[in-house]
Amino acid sequence: MSPSAPTNVRAPIAYAGRGIARPRYHANDVSRDILQVEPVDMDIVDARSRVVGLDTAGFVLIEHPSAVGDFTSRIEVDTVYRPEIVRLIHALSGADHVVVNSPGILRFSEKSGQAGALDNSRPARFAHVDVSDATAEQFAQRASPTERTLGRFVHYNIWRVISAPPQDVALALCDARSVHGEELIAADAVFDAPGKPEWSFEGLVVAHRASHRWHWFPDMNRREAIVFKTHDSDRRHAHCVPHVAFDNPLCPADSAPRVSIEMRAIALWYE
Repeated sequence: MSPSAPTNVRAPIAYAGRGIARPRYHANDVSRDILQVEPVDMDIVDARSRVVGLDTAGFVLIEHPSAVGDFTSRIEVDTVYRPEIVRLIHALSGADHVVVNSPGILRFSEKSGQAGALDNSRPARFAHVDVSDATAEQFAQRASPTERTLGRFVHYNIWRVISAPPQDVALALCDARSVHGEELIAADAVFDAPGKPEWSFEGLVVAHRASHRWHWFPDMNRREAIVFKTHDSDRRHAHCVPHVAFDNPLCPADSAPRVSIEMRAIALWYE
């Protein structure tokens, strides 16, 4: 995509309403969600034509070829991709230690017929932040060696498309500088994998704010990855990036369904 011809779109962003005191959403059985969703049409700007960064907007697109041949292989993702992500976040952050704290999460657009077929495999259809401040600190403390005193910690999401462009369901990211805090609503993120004990942690859903600045990266390919922050304990930098799946209004009807994989990492600095 030429930088001189940005592909800006306008599409509904699924915000959370304020009518529920404590929203609750599920990784698999969405029929059990307790969540008020209020779509609002918003401008979504082509970030390929903008200068963005991890410490300013809170997200960046990078060229990141991977040696993984099959991203649907849990073994290959664990043995090949996980170390690649550790090295990537080390290079981007300069942290003392990096932990990839979850397996790769595969997600499929609905028209694939595979959305929901695997654990936590649906697109995230409402604006959210993966972890609240309290959860971010809890996970960072858990990941940190007990003999070290933890200073700064940053949670990252690394998002890669593994299907061919264009994407029928794309990822929108909200510039962290346009997030003021009062629109972030604490919610229970419930993980309800069949046959396993249910567990949860506190995440955030996002209410509408007219000043939100939304961005996307059109026509991503599998050599690219979006890296974005879901929490930074140092408030001198971008703190968190709300994000959401949205229907690409420019995508031809016969395009391949979007398949993506995300990894979550924690960068740690010690005092």
